Amino acid sequence: MVFRAGWKSWGMELIRDGQAGADATGAALAHVAGCWSSASPPRVSDLITLLRSVRLGVGSGELVDQVRGLEDLKSAITGLQARAAVAFDLARRGEQEATGVPAAERGQGVGAQLALARRESPNKGSRLLGLAKALVSEMPRTMAALESGQLNEWRATLLVKETACLSVEDRSAVDEELAADTGTFEGKGDRAIIAAAKAAAYRRDPRSVAQRAAHAATERAVSLRPAPDTMTYLTALLPAAQGVAAYAALTRAADIARTGGDSRSGGGSRAGGDSRSRGQVMADTLVERITGKSGGISGVELQLVMTDRALFQGDSEPARLQGYGIVPSEWARTLVGAGQEPPEPDQAGGMAGLMQDSDFAVWVRRLYTAPATGELLTTDSKARFFPPRLRRFIETRDDTCRTPYCDAPIRHIDHINPWHAGGATTLSNGAGLCEACNHTKETPGWRSKTIPADTPGTHTLEITTPTGHSYRSTAPPLPGHARSATSPRARTKAALATSVPVEASESGSADSRSPDSRSGLRPRQELERNRAHT
Repeated sequence: MVFRAGWKSWGMELIRDGQAGADATGAALAHVAGCWSSASPPRVSDLITLLRSVRLGVGSGELVDQVRGLEDLKSAITGLQARAAVAFDLARRGEQEATGVPAAERGQGVGAQLALARRESPNKGSRLLGLAKALVSEMPRTMAALESGQLNEWRATLLVKETACLSVEDRSAVDEELAADTGTFEGKGDRAIIAAAKAAAYRRDPRSVAQRAAHAATERAVSLRPAPDTMTYLTALLPAAQGVAAYAALTRAADIARTGGDSRSGGGSRAGGDSRSRGQVMADTLVERITGKSGGISGVELQLVMTDRALFQGDSEPARLQGYGIVPSEWARTLVGAGQEPPEPDQAGGMAGLMQDSDFAVWVRRLYTAPATGELLTTDSKARFFPPRLRRFIETRDDTCRTPYCDAPIRHIDHINPWHAGGATTLSNGAGLCEACNHTKETPGWRSKTIPADTPGTHTLEITTPTGHSYRSTAPPLPGHARSATSPRARTKAALATSVPVEASESGSADSRSPDSRSGLRPRQELERNRAHT
């Protein structure tokens, strides 16, 4: 199944073979075929209608042919999508020029609009636009290979990536040399394609390739992303020499520990060696050397949101760890040490005693939610900037950037309806956004507003792009909000925002913590005291 000129014959063949199914689908196919016989070209919706009518093959051989045909079709669609993206970019730039937008600012927001249309993050949307421009304008033979199904989107991306350091002329020359549309990479894997592109790029312009390698060191960074089962991937992008040296040091520490030495103390011996696996020792050593503590927690604050039932009564309602996501309640209780009697506060009423007797302290902050919806409740502010406690509320409610399909960490708390347009500094008019999305929404033509949600009480905002397309974003549910209020006491439910751990006197300011968090009371005592105040 590939794209070719016989659009109408393909549709009619499906109808003759009885692939249309129900009468309604058959009528739709007949209508589509009729449209294609006219001067108007087929629409994307017509292709979707045809695909829905295709039935799976009977034998294994036919099924494999279908899988291959569909893969070719995916590549062809990717090529057409790239052309549409470039055409959209040109159209938007023309519209912006007509409205007097400076040349340096034309094209802003295009990647974000494409990301929303493709249900991708803004960052990936910009990268996909760059890929489309390279394929359409600079690498026509790679584009032809993509449209004919000889390359998929990922392998076309590899060719574009490995030639990114070249000038337009040199990149086109490498594209001509590789001639991907002639079957050059038939049967080749990713590594072979990368090697061929690197070699061709180096032959064409060795100086640019060397400069790219030198520049790559400036892009070193560390990232964190969730993994299943309350685990995370901590990734470091490093220069090759530093990365190899770091890995060798961890490997050496693991070998010492498993053969009788103690990697955690830097020497000594341990009878029988370490019982941990090699990978476990390497991971533990990495955490210890970075944080300075064997437990891996030192002078940082973890925002853990859970219900009072989950914390104090052993309820199974999952909790939420800011920057990670949903975690089991038992795991959350273990993290905060719930069920263990904490040390008494010192005579000054502070938490010094707790900090001396444990690796971390637990601050309990009360967040009250509406009983039926779980929406956070708060008070209004007349200030232009969101005060610290209101910012914390919004960060807890939104968890990640509120732009649809963007799950980047929150960096900015800003007004949905702009402050200069009369927008209030309130919980309902505030949204947590990443830096890129916050800048994008200030681009001319972008509009945001809060709207009534399908479920009353849940915070929903609507983003409208310059083309008039609208996308909605609803705040994620807080732990426990789906429970029904069965008693008068449950009319105001509470989610506990538990900070774990904080060395408050050293790493946090008093303005960023609630008054109750500095009281020195134990969590259960604070809970009862806050209830008495409400």
